[in-house]
Order: sequence, then C-alpha cells, then structure tokens
Amino acid sequence: MKIQLINPNTSADMTNTMAISARATALPSTQIIPSTPEHGPKSIECAFDEAIASAALLDLIEQGKQQNVDAHIIACFGDPALDAARELADAPVIGIAEAAFQMASLISYRFGVVTTLSRTLPASEHLLLKYGHQTHCCSVRATDIPVLALENIDNQAYQLLKTECLAAIEQDGAEAIVLGCAGMSNLVNQLSKELPIPIIDGVTAAVKLAESLHQLGLQTSKTGQYGKRISKPFIGRYAHWAS
Repeated sequence: MKIQLINPNTSADMTNTMAISARATALPSTQIIPSTPEHGPKSIECAFDEAIASAALLDLIEQGKQQNVDAHIIACFGDPALDAARELADAPVIGIAEAAFQMASLISYRFGVVTTLSRTLPASEHLLLKYGHQTHCCSVRATDIPVLALENIDNQAYQLLKTECLAAIEQDGAEAIVLGCAGMSNLVNQLSKELPIPIIDGVTAAVKLAESLHQLGLQTSKTGQYGKRISKPFIGRYAHWAS
C-alpha cells in the first residue's frame, strides 16, 4: 500500500525524521510518501499557525489523491484540518493525536500526554474531549521545548522531556505516555529503554492504523459529515477548489 505522510509545517528536516520512523514501523510492502507544504509556518505551535497551515495541507491531500495513495496521515499533534481532509479524501485520513490516543487506550487504563509548549495544552485537552478520551487521560504536561528544537534535540532538552514523562508516571499515575509532537517520533526507542511504561508516538501509531484499515478494505465514508463537499465559486489563489 501507499501511505502519504504529511508534515503540515514547512520543515523538510522534520518531515525526513518522521519518514524514517514511519518506514521503520511499516510493513515491507508499504510505501511511505513524505510530503511537505511549499508555504506556511516553519512550525505549528498555536491556533494561528494551524489555520495558516491548513490550506497548504489540503493541497497536499489533493496531491495524494492524484497519486492514488491508500491512506493519508496528518503528522501534527493538533490534527489540523482533519475533518476537512476527510471530506476531500476518499482514502482514510488519520491524525496522529487521534491515533496515539486510540493506541494508548488499548494498552492502559490511564495515560499521560507530554507535549511541547505550555500554550498548546488547551489544544491537546480539546482533542481529548473531542475524541472521547478525556476520562482515560490522567494529565497533559508541557516541556516548553519549541518544536524546531526537536530537530536536533540536545541532552538538556531531552532530560526535560524525560523529567515530565517521569512526573506523569510518578505523580499522575500514567500507565502509558503519549508523546505530543510528531517531532518526537525519533525519541521513542530511547525513552522506552529508560522508562517503565509504554511510550507511544502518533506517527508510528497512525502508520499501523492505516495499514489495518487498508487490509480490512475500509475507506472514509462519503455519506453525511465526510460526504462530497459543496461546489461553489472560490476567488483568488484557491479558485482551483471551485469544482
């Protein structure tokens, strides 16, 4: 199968890092197609960033459709434009936060989320509520590590991340940890060796969910919420969405 791995920010280095993690997890027969937008923020760390990035993300969804991919993964923990992408796509579209929460709920009764900046905590809490996992999450903790610092994370930043994971375990009762940024995907193996509970990365979780849906022959329902979008005129640079 072919999976389009979309990094909604414009950091090609981060896209490459996520692609390495995805390929290491995917079946040998699965092709990972990494995609990076041509315009938008270098990182997504607030609602404004997310809104600006969403249009370029949807352009990439359309490109994936033209490439006949079997699934799309939105590799940003805010799951930006997920519903819109599902309206546009025929193949399944998986957000990494939703994938990670699903996996965590299957292997633990209470899981913790450890993410980047403190200002993103409300966004994570909103997604937990939206997806129905708020009762399974014991805490959402921030490291205050900027997203771009994860591209070449130093030991000090890594220790901050590990400290928050330990606090989630020892103080909050977490039985599994969800890493709250796609840029943390390359840290799972090291954290898993040093911490006593499962560590879950949304990128690799989404890959395995995508493969499962493909093997089951399941695609996005095109009736109701994710039905064909309503055709209408668009003005300016997005006029190509008119039909």
